[in-house]
Amino acid sequence: MSVHATRSQSMSNSAGVDTVLLGVFIVLLMLGLVMVFSSTIAMGSQDLNTNTSHFWRQLVHMILGVSLTAIVASVPVWLWQKLSLPLLAVGILMLLVLLFIGVEVNGSTRWISIAGIRVQPAEFAKVAIVLYAASYLTRKQSEITQFSKGIFNIGLVLALVGGLLLMQPDFGSFVVMTVTVGLMMFLGGIRISHTILCLTVVGIAMSLMIWMSPYRWKRFITFLDPWSDPYGSGFQLTQALIAVGRGEIFGVGLGASIQKLYYLPHANNDFILAVIGEELGLVGIILVIGLYASLLHRALVISRTAELLGRVYAARLAQGIGFLLVFQAVINIGVNLGALPTKGLTLPFISYGGSSMLVCCIAMGLLFGVDRQNRRRDISGTVRSANKSALVGGAL
Repeated sequence: MSVHATRSQSMSNSAGVDTVLLGVFIVLLMLGLVMVFSSTIAMGSQDLNTNTSHFWRQLVHMILGVSLTAIVASVPVWLWQKLSLPLLAVGILMLLVLLFIGVEVNGSTRWISIAGIRVQPAEFAKVAIVLYAASYLTRKQSEITQFSKGIFNIGLVLALVGGLLLMQPDFGSFVVMTVTVGLMMFLGGIRISHTILCLTVVGIAMSLMIWMSPYRWKRFITFLDPWSDPYGSGFQLTQALIAVGRGEIFGVGLGASIQKLYYLPHANNDFILAVIGEELGLVGIILVIGLYASLLHRALVISRTAELLGRVYAARLAQGIGFLLVFQAVINIGVNLGALPTKGLTLPFISYGGSSMLVCCIAMGLLFGVDRQNRRRDISGTVRSANKSALVGGAL
């Protein structure tokens, strides 16, 4: 093959994309749109327009989210590294502002209302902390094995953001953020002894937060035996378990859920997986789990490719985005199946909600951006090798 042919082929592939990751992204979005429609069609009165309003809003959120995915993916990865600290500062500022002008819903102050549009700063803060952690682990790569220089400093930042989340309170987002950064640090090369120490400290801290908060303690006790108070504190979980159990293997059919008819609270967001289990059965739940497993696998493959190409920041960023999206999904799935205490976390790309959809799409854009950089680097390397071989061949 000639050099010109190689260059032509490389240029034709320069717009390539990870087809598996793209497929997973599309299927998650389509599944979410269908299930939001199914879980909300019975809401409201006899007015069909009112009943489908959630669907149309989610469709708008999805279109805006996909647009953001394309925009973010086109931005050079090095620029995100440069902006990581300013974006973290914006995230912290938003969490601080939330304490003063936030809108309280169901006992939690998690939303800022701007011109009638509600924004959830915690969603933005989770991505911001991943961007910062990836930058920090890259800059401190040679010092990461030292506790004082490698772990302590990022621990302070994590404690600051986590403290602001707990003041809302938003314990679920705090757990997702902490575990995500912890996994990034582990893969970044911190010592095993430091990992065990951090896990112990975090475990004790979270246990104390649960024990010292009557609200969280009640949720934990309810999780252990939801049937002890099925019409009180255990209502959400028991209704979710009834929905999943009713679906059996193949489900009762799309749109045929009974639990979504005002029996199951938050059927369109926090507990949408229970509706999937009821309507699509175990097959539907396995499909969802498989999609998130594939997402994590592709994120780690993209990360490994970036690391082999010497792009440390891109590698850490891909790891962090993968962990962030999938671990939140794991918690949501665990809650719906009764394996974890109830948490107010959405199922990424599937649950109804503007802030969640837009931020998850931004996160996916970052992952596609790393993949895009990997492909361009591979291609340019191939072209250089081809040019070098041609010159050597010509000289001989």
